[in-house]
Amino acid sequence: MIDQTLLDILACPACKTAVKLEGDRLICMQCGRRYPIRDDIPVMLIEEAERPAEPRPASETTGSSHA
Repeated sequence: MIDQTLLDILACPACKTAVKLEGDRLICMQCGRRYPIRDDIPVMLIEEAERPAEPRPASETTGSSHA
């Protein structure tokens, strides 16, 4: 478990915004990057972060076809 004092000073290295703990990840409040926690140590490396899923354009999600 991450100590609250440490959590209070951690920030996303990409956008310098606060992060919050969700399960086994630290989530950036601004850009949504998800940083893993391994052996109770946050891995705050941009290249290790999971990027948030980008929404697909409506034209790709409607599945409409032109006949």
